[in-house]
Amino acid sequence: MTRLRATLALGLVLAAVLGLAGATVRVPFVALGDGPTFDVLGSQDGRTIIDVSGPVPTFPTTGQLRMTTVAVTSQVTLFGAIAMWVSGSHEVVPREQVYPTGQSSQQVDAENTRQFTQSEDDAQNAALRYLGYPSAVEVADVTTPGPSAGVLQRDDRIASIGGRPVTTPQDVVDAVGATPPGVPLTVDITRGGARSTVTLTVGARPGDPTKGYLGVTAASVVDSPASVRIGLADVGGPSAGLIFATAVVDKLTPGDLTGGRDIAGTGTIDASGQVGPIGGIRFKMDAARADGATAFLVPAGNCAEAVRNAPPGLTLARVADLREGVAAVEAVAAGRTPPTC
Repeated sequence: MTRLRATLALGLVLAAVLGLAGATVRVPFVALGDGPTFDVLGSQDGRTIIDVSGPVPTFPTTGQLRMTTVAVTSQVTLFGAIAMWVSGSHEVVPREQVYPTGQSSQQVDAENTRQFTQSEDDAQNAALRYLGYPSAVEVADVTTPGPSAGVLQRDDRIASIGGRPVTTPQDVVDAVGATPPGVPLTVDITRGGARSTVTLTVGARPGDPTKGYLGVTAASVVDSPASVRIGLADVGGPSAGLIFATAVVDKLTPGDLTGGRDIAGTGTIDASGQVGPIGGIRFKMDAARADGATAFLVPAGNCAEAVRNAPPGLTLARVADLREGVAAVEAVAAGRTPPTC
């Protein structure tokens, strides 16, 4: 009897230890789930999220354009991970998928903030280009030492490289990448209002010495009297670009783009208006539907995943660029079905 009691006592102690460990010990995983959504036509903490000023007419908006996010739970216990996996409410993934090995959480957060700021700039430029304002490509930074040091300067506007017209920053990458290192290359620029042609010798791209390297960071700029400020606290990453750009178009065009509807979406956008795929679309759609959205702008590259995971009552609009995004919102506002996934 004494031995039985001892065995039972030991079993209870082991069970208690295992239970305590399962409830408190962190595992090397993170959980992804529904994040908050934000109506970018509205305000946050009493401040308008997208403010357009300057000597341009702006127009009232109704309805909602909701940007969507994914919530990341970084401190996950063993029992917590099992519960979230079994319930299906979250996706449990290895920690390095969100916080790459060798990078601290602070470094990851800083990079997400940088991407978010870049997405704001690209959204503004994409919207203003869509509205017909003239655009150009400028030198945003010159690497020193580098092939362009002492030849190109910040704020130089690049018209062509090696005779190839340049209208986007990607055009710079493509033109230089197609030129072998060591080859002289002409660059047509405007500096201080004066046109000129400079010649430099292409370097070898770091990490791929077979491709050319100019040693500059190029940025798209739009000549417009409109001043756009996008302000949203505690959000990171580039996936709000499409919704930001669509909202700027809504504010700067007559009429009500949404027709009073609640429309959500996601997708990166570059300065030329091209929309790129994102991660976590399942959770973004769920959160949007829970917050009242009836239509969702889906990047073309996410369509297959979106169709597999779409919540009931949410119309999926396939979007490859800003023009298609605006057209999809107009269709929903008019009671029509937009091109779907």
